[in-house]
Amino acid sequence: MKKFFNIFDFSQKVDYKIEILSGLTVALALVPEAIAFALIPGFSPLTGLYAAFILCLVTAVFGGRPGMISGATGAVAVVFIGLIVKLKDVFPGITPDQILHYVFATVVFAGLIQIAVGFLRLGKFIRLVPHPVMFGFVNGLAIIIFMAQFPNFYDKETGSLLSNGPMMIMLGLTVLTMFIIWGLPKLTKAIPSSLVAILVVSCIVIFGGIETMTVADTMAEGESIKGGFPPLSIPNIPLTLESLLLILPYSAIVAGVGLIESLLTLNIIDEITDSRGSGNKECVAQGTANVLSGFLSGMGGCAMIGQSLINTSSGAKARLSGITAAVMLLVFIMFGSDLIEQLPMAALVGLMFMVAIGTFEWASFKTFRRMPTSDVVVMILVTLITAITHNLAVAVILGVIISALAYSWENAKRIRARKHIGANGAKYYELYGPLFFGSTALFATKFDIQNDPQNVVIDFKESRIADMSAIEAVNKITERYAKVGKQVHLKHLSKDCVKLLSNAAAIIDVNVVEDPKYKLPIDSSLLLANKK
Repeated sequence: MKKFFNIFDFSQKVDYKIEILSGLTVALALVPEAIAFALIPGFSPLTGLYAAFILCLVTAVFGGRPGMISGATGAVAVVFIGLIVKLKDVFPGITPDQILHYVFATVVFAGLIQIAVGFLRLGKFIRLVPHPVMFGFVNGLAIIIFMAQFPNFYDKETGSLLSNGPMMIMLGLTVLTMFIIWGLPKLTKAIPSSLVAILVVSCIVIFGGIETMTVADTMAEGESIKGGFPPLSIPNIPLTLESLLLILPYSAIVAGVGLIESLLTLNIIDEITDSRGSGNKECVAQGTANVLSGFLSGMGGCAMIGQSLINTSSGAKARLSGITAAVMLLVFIMFGSDLIEQLPMAALVGLMFMVAIGTFEWASFKTFRRMPTSDVVVMILVTLITAITHNLAVAVILGVIISALAYSWENAKRIRARKHIGANGAKYYELYGPLFFGSTALFATKFDIQNDPQNVVIDFKESRIADMSAIEAVNKITERYAKVGKQVHLKHLSKDCVKLLSNAAAIIDVNVVEDPKYKLPIDSSLLLANKK
């Protein structure tokens, strides 16, 4: 049990003071973001705060990456905007309370999908995300975090920039926060610099009587973060096929967005901490947390790279920091709402500015002249899509698709054949490069069917048959030779290639002719008889 929870695991050195203080810092940073993300689709602040508490606690205890923080996120919140529009279109006159129940049901089904992905061990497919896509994802996310702080420099009532006095105060406190976070670690790392910065700036504002924007100012009139333990709220929607078909597409999107963001964040934290988390375990934990969130009045969510970086940069490495953050967040909701609402937004803005600066992969600029042009284009494209649309899943998926197409195009040009006449009079085609859907057209141009001798040997020692298109290409070339009365022999086929050709024999005509009188140094098991 001790090793499973990994909270008090004495097999690794854990600084409990750092873990607890880092968790407190993360809890403070979670509050304004959870509120902001809840307001995106028009939910109550408590809907986001409850989701942050549940996600943070469950993934901290059961997740696949100690030190990673989860909560309500903008990427998931954006999905609910489309769901709400759909609900209002299908059910005119639907009430906000009824909409919330559909949202909770959507979150529950999304969690079940994520659990299934974890149990089916599909988390490993995150390895298919290329490094340029990772760079673009991180850079785009850093831009999002940075840009998301700008509304705090605008007057909420008028929508215009703060006037000179308030603006100077806001800028001064923000710069002071950033300076403390940057400078304190050079003197001591005994206490997380982020927490010190928040406390120092908050004390200056509260005890100095300085008028500036606070957490309370970010909320709508009459709203508060004060609440109790997340109340049980079983989704009350019609148990019909129509309702299920309505919410399932959005559940799938929430599940996909959540897993992509969570697994990419896991990989980033792995690199920073030089350790390795479990993607499948994280999928199950994220799913379990979302299912509970749907039943406990939360809007759902996923891993948060900003808060995860705050946590790891503060020195936290174990699960205790995440558990502390979740518990302190609940304490703020139940007992400390008045105090938290007095926190100056300048302190939290400065903190998030430093997170954005630390998140951005500045080293990616150095790779422009070293990386292939296609990789640079993918990195820039993913960065722009992430920053402009805020849809991390779409950006990553498009990046993977473009990278795959670029890779296929490059490999399609690498198929080539070295030709020579053997001592036995046969013509040899020694192939180099993979034979797959992208290279079949070029493969077909390598052969001189009319002028070749009676026997032709296609040597796959430096090549391989990769897919059905390749099988069809081999089939066509042997058919063309058969039409002019010439025989083709396949040499050095790997076992997987032989299996592909054998399986394909039931579907297409794989015309490979072996003449018993024409002996070649080739394993007969690698040859397929001409299908009559």
